[in-house]
Amino acid sequence: MLTRFEVKGFKNFKDNFVLDFTKTNNYNFNKECVKDGIVNKAIIYGPNGVGKSNLGFAIFNIVAHLTDKEKNQSLYSHFLNAENKNGYAEFSYSFIFDGIPLTYKYTKRSLEELVFEELKINEKTVVLFDRTKNEEATIKLKGTKTLKKDLGQEKISVIKYIASNSVLSDNTENTTFKKFYNFIDKMLFFRSLDQNNYIGYENGNNSIASEIINRGNLKNFENFLNKVGIKCNLEEIEDGGKKAIAFNIGGKLIEFYSIASSGTKALALFYCWYQRFKNKDEVSFIFIDEFDAFYHHELSEIIVEEIKKIEGQTILTTHNTSIMSNDLLRPDCYLIMSEKDIKPVTELTNKDLRLAHNLEKMYKAGAFSG
Repeated sequence: MLTRFEVKGFKNFKDNFVLDFTKTNNYNFNKECVKDGIVNKAIIYGPNGVGKSNLGFAIFNIVAHLTDKEKNQSLYSHFLNAENKNGYAEFSYSFIFDGIPLTYKYTKRSLEELVFEELKINEKTVVLFDRTKNEEATIKLKGTKTLKKDLGQEKISVIKYIASNSVLSDNTENTTFKKFYNFIDKMLFFRSLDQNNYIGYENGNNSIASEIINRGNLKNFENFLNKVGIKCNLEEIEDGGKKAIAFNIGGKLIEFYSIASSGTKALALFYCWYQRFKNKDEVSFIFIDEFDAFYHHELSEIIVEEIKKIEGQTILTTHNTSIMSNDLLRPDCYLIMSEKDIKPVTELTNKDLRLAHNLEKMYKAGAFSG
C-alpha cells in the first residue's frame, strides 16, 4: 500500500506537498476504510483550483516511466510549476509490502525525462542513478550482477530497466521490488467531466458500449443501472457498423448515448472500470477525480458503498458535502486540501470526533479550518 506521497515543483505544487496515509485513529466503525493503520479509502475535499486533480496527476506520474500503460500526455502539459527554479520536479513515494517499507524518489524535467532515481528497501539503498553525474547506476539487487550499469543518456528508468532485463533471485528485497512494480502496473486514474480520461492499468480507448457488450456484461449493466435507481431495459444494436447499446422504450430502440443523462453516462464509465477493480487484486490503487460530478447525492452514497467493498486503495475527490458522514467512512478518511497541505479532519479540530458527530455540519460551520 502507498503510505506517503510527496511532490514539489510540479504544476501548482511550488513547495513540498505531502499526502500522508498513516494519520489514522482507532475508530471502531467503518474499519474496512483503514488497513493495517493505513488509509485504504479516502475522500478529498477542497476549494476549486486548489489542485485536487493535479494531486492525482502527480501521484500517477510514476506510471509514465515505469509502465507501458496509458500515460494520457495531454494531462501533463505545463509539467513544471511556473516558479520552478531548478528545472525539474521532485516526487517521493513510500510504500509498505507485507511489513517491508520501500521508498522510491525521482526527479523529472518532463513527463518522461528523468534526472535522478533512488530506490530504498527496508531503508537500504538498492538502486541509485543520478543522470547529472557521469557515473554508472548503482544496483544492489541480487540477480543483477551481469546488468549493464552504464546507461549513459538513455531515457529509460533504471527501475524499469531492471524489471525488464533481469531474473531476480528469490529473497525478501527482490520480492518487495516485484510487489512494488506490480503495484504500479495496476494503478488506475479516471474521471468523467468534459471528457473521459484515464491513466494506467491498460492501453487504448475502446468505446464503453463495445467494452460492456464484448465482455458479455450488457444484462449485468442493465441490472446495475436498475439497482442504482435508473429504471431501464437495454439491448444490443448495431450503429454505423459498430456494436452499441440501446434503451428499449415501449419496443422502440434508442441509442444509449443519444438520450442518456450526464449522470447515466458517468455511471456507464464507472461500471466499465468497476467490473475490473471489484475483483480482488485486479487494481492496486484507484483515484477517481470528481467521482460524483453528475450524481444525485443518494447515488453518490451508493457508489461509495460499492467502492468500500473493493480491495484496492482508493481516493475520491468531490465537492459533495452530503457524503461527509460517519455512516459512509470515518473522520480520519475525510481529507481537506488547501494550497499548502492536505490533512484528515481529525487533525483540523481539537474535538475528539466520534460516530455521533455530524461532520458535514461541522465542515460547513468552519470547524475544520485548521
